[in-house]
Amino acid sequence: MSKEYTSVSKISGPLVLVENIENVKYGEVVEVKLSNGEIRQGQVLEAQEGAALVQMFASTQDLSLKGMRIKFLGHVLEINLSPSILGRTFDGLGRPRDGGPEIIPQKRMDINGSPINPYSRAYPSEFIQTGISAIDGMNTIVRGQKIPIFSGAGLPHATLAAQIERQARLLNEEEKFAVVFGAMGLTFEEANFFIENFRSTGALERTVLFINLANDPVIERIATPRFALTAAEYLAFDLDMHVLVILSDMTNYAEALREVSAARKEVPGRRGYPGYLYTDLATLYERAGRIKGKKGSITLIPILTMPEDDRTHPIPDLTGYITEGQIFLSRELYRRGIYPPIDVLQSLSRLMRGGIGEGRTRKDHGDLSNQLYAAYSRGLEAKELAVVLGEAALTEEDVLFLEFSEEFEDKFIRQGEYENRSIFETLDLGWKLLKKLPRASLKRIRPEYLDEFWGKEDAS
Repeated sequence: MSKEYTSVSKISGPLVLVENIENVKYGEVVEVKLSNGEIRQGQVLEAQEGAALVQMFASTQDLSLKGMRIKFLGHVLEINLSPSILGRTFDGLGRPRDGGPEIIPQKRMDINGSPINPYSRAYPSEFIQTGISAIDGMNTIVRGQKIPIFSGAGLPHATLAAQIERQARLLNEEEKFAVVFGAMGLTFEEANFFIENFRSTGALERTVLFINLANDPVIERIATPRFALTAAEYLAFDLDMHVLVILSDMTNYAEALREVSAARKEVPGRRGYPGYLYTDLATLYERAGRIKGKKGSITLIPILTMPEDDRTHPIPDLTGYITEGQIFLSRELYRRGIYPPIDVLQSLSRLMRGGIGEGRTRKDHGDLSNQLYAAYSRGLEAKELAVVLGEAALTEEDVLFLEFSEEFEDKFIRQGEYENRSIFETLDLGWKLLKKLPRASLKRIRPEYLDEFWGKEDAS
């Protein structure tokens, strides 16, 4: 039976210092009994000989040093897991918040997990269709990839995340697919948007939601992505499912980490964030991927809002080092009413080449994507030139590329929130737009593909 302690010596922010203790380990779950009989929980944040720093899962404003009884439970934070977690909504600590019953576990797992051993990793190479042309056609996501969405305040990253969650699927319908959604620091309205959106479209049946609200405890915000990733590991590596994990918003997570670091009086790093921010993010992101000999996979899309749209801010900067590309949302496109406002030139999927081509998408995908990039880029250059020198300074070919860039944004990037395009519809649309340019200018597509998809009779 666990021993109770009354030797609480200090309360600072969300932290409680307990002294004169023995046999306590890092990460251990703590039960705190107040003088009025209320029971709260916490977690050991730091353990030394004879003392432990406990981080509470609830506010400490009404706590008093007198009458508190501390019990160390001898285990770390764990989550109950079974196939019945699909279709359920939990809070940031894995407790049901949908009114449903507690999960009867087939397995209990430590939420802290471990990054996948690089030696055990299998290279990601299978295409995931999101139904969004700017992603599928230009920045293809593959199973096991880690690719964040970099957004800004007020941009529709929540709407885009919900659309990806609804539409994401494998081309091979026979394989089992699930989505785990971890939301951190959301308002009630934002959380309700996701829940109702998934429920009304039927996507909730294959989804597990972990929702931490803005007024929930900071420690819960830090635990939320770990609960989500642990559930994903169970679905992927125990039940052989292909799992897409969406974490939003990682900026709220990092702010919570900074708050706890300040309460611990740690020496701050860049912009006040703890010096171990890179390591902490890596322990989360590197849990995604594929494992040799395992059928399942975890694909991770963390969403983060860049403070002041600053891509050099520590959170997007460090995230970019760990992940395999990024999808940027453009404020300029958003102001012009284009949804989704994905900046395809700034975006990058480093693993795209392994997931496209014959047998995965279509053999012309790589060449077509390269040509669309080149043509769009040239069109934007012509647009800038027209602003400085006037359209009279443009050549006839420049004008064609300028018109192409405008049509590319209006017809290829722009699509409805509930418009779900197959990869083949996306590729056909790309060819349709390129037909407005002279064939001789399409130098990034091999001639045999031009003959097959453009048509020999159109040669000039």
